[in-house]
Amino acid sequence: MESAEQRAKAEAFRALHAGPRILVLPNAWDAASARVFEEAGFPAIATTSGGVAAVFGYPDGERVPLADVLRIVERIAAVVRVPVTADMEACGAPSAERVAETVRRTIAAGAVGINLEDSTHAGERALTDVGRQVELLQEARRATGAAGVPIVINARTDVYLRGSGEAGERFDEAVRRANAYRRAGADCLFLIGVRDGLTIERLVRAIDGPVNVVGGPGALPVPELERLGVRRVSIASGASRASLALVERIATELRATGTYGAMEQKTMTHAKVNALFER
Repeated sequence: MESAEQRAKAEAFRALHAGPRILVLPNAWDAASARVFEEAGFPAIATTSGGVAAVFGYPDGERVPLADVLRIVERIAAVVRVPVTADMEACGAPSAERVAETVRRTIAAGAVGINLEDSTHAGERALTDVGRQVELLQEARRATGAAGVPIVINARTDVYLRGSGEAGERFDEAVRRANAYRRAGADCLFLIGVRDGLTIERLVRAIDGPVNVVGGPGALPVPELERLGVRRVSIASGASRASLALVERIATELRATGTYGAMEQKTMTHAKVNALFER
């Protein structure tokens, strides 16, 4: 991708976080799922670390070799015209050098957005010290400047996902981290693991930047999240896992009865799958 085209996509993606409507980001795990989401009319597409990990036969949590993750990002960016943002988990933290390298290589793969989370993925999977995470975000921002592509950095805090600290202290800790990450150069603040409407509304009011939450079964509908002031909603690995559940139903039926009912339910034709890539 030419740098001018990529810069334009980055700016277009950034503008989507400013409204007028909430940004709904489906999470793809391969080129085909990305094209399906694009054909459905979404203005941008995210990747899912969990879905990509499953494609390569790994559990989620920074187990997949970076080169493999980037192969998926690059292929998705090549087959869609809309902006792509990549879930790169902790971007190789705690090493600042690896964070910078991950950002540079993600940009080279064609992405115009990146997630950077504050879980350590080591030992008890604790949260990175907030001061250290600020330094990593600053390093990531410098890397985007050096690359000449102002990608959108979505800074994720796992305070609610990990159940960090006492329940009564999580709101203040999440706000403290999100606002520190915003000052460090993050463009969007990702509060994963929170679903309560009242808490989400309070977070939106207390955080000095666009807020991203996860949608899916059990979460508030997108119109309600928009009413609460959420600027971005993604679905994480939800679609990937739902697809695997269909495969499981097909396998169960085929093994048990030798019939094909599960495959007859709104199956995409061979011709339509091919057409996703013939343009």
